[in-house]
Amino acid sequence: MEIKDIQSVSRRIKDNIERVIVGKSETIDFILTAAICGGHILLEDTPGTGKTMMAKALAKSIDGKFSRIQFTPDLLPSDITGINIYNQQSAQFEFVNGPVFSNILLADEVNRATPRTQAALLECMEEKQVTVDGVTRELDKPFLVIATENPIETAGTFTLPEAQLDRFLMQLSLGFPNINEELMIMERYIDNNPIEELSPVCTKDDLYVMGTLATKVYVDSSVRKYIASIVEATRNNPSISCGVSTRGTLALLKAVQVYAAIRGRDYVTPEDVKTLAVPVLSHRVISYTNMAKNSNKSSIITNILENVTAPTETFAKSAQ
Repeated sequence: MEIKDIQSVSRRIKDNIERVIVGKSETIDFILTAAICGGHILLEDTPGTGKTMMAKALAKSIDGKFSRIQFTPDLLPSDITGINIYNQQSAQFEFVNGPVFSNILLADEVNRATPRTQAALLECMEEKQVTVDGVTRELDKPFLVIATENPIETAGTFTLPEAQLDRFLMQLSLGFPNINEELMIMERYIDNNPIEELSPVCTKDDLYVMGTLATKVYVDSSVRKYIASIVEATRNNPSISCGVSTRGTLALLKAVQVYAAIRGRDYVTPEDVKTLAVPVLSHRVISYTNMAKNSNKSSIITNILENVTAPTETFAKSAQ
């Protein structure tokens, strides 16, 4: 596989997902970008908008293992990572894998679990490994967490700490479909469930290889400076008490490389940066009140993009 093949493979995955999910073309592009990057996604949406179906469709499309955890206040860390159980016949402890030993993990209503349980995801998300009783086990590649939050029900929830939010590559929202899309959904689901008919269009190894290849996508020095300028502006913005971290800088860099590749280019443009800046950066900033909704933080990032001058050079490597 080569960089030019990323577009065709990602197109097949997207077409497959769109057999199930209607009218969310840009969001699917973002989710594919995160999946190829090996990053994680936080979906903030009302119930019934297709979050679980999206995760299942992606897992089926790459022939990957799908797991789902319903986060509740009584969920324990071992319910996520796995636990050692004593086997009386062998007189030994045996490790029973938790749901994190999968390729696509749906962490449903992640903010309903206690901070201790939420913290069990941190090592999995950052290091792609699990440590239980001093033994470290590698997770399968690729490993993608799609966590969901319900923005309309906050009673009995625990706010995700900034350190955990920073582990998510993007924060997205599917939103409600318009009336035409609603009609298409009814027509498509009236006599069957399309998710049951989905078959793989690539392998999970293909997804991992695409992520490796995407790191070779050319990012001109002017575009890198543009990314750095945007990040710097978040750190000096009067509405923000804590700007984007260096992890956020690297997240945006990797995301635009993949996004350019799925668009059929081997180089990044400032437009790629503008497209991904809000979903990649907005959840990483902390406002002075620390109570701002993500939509307000998105507006701050959008305003920064309007005030940071984008480069206008030719960005292809061959043009240098």
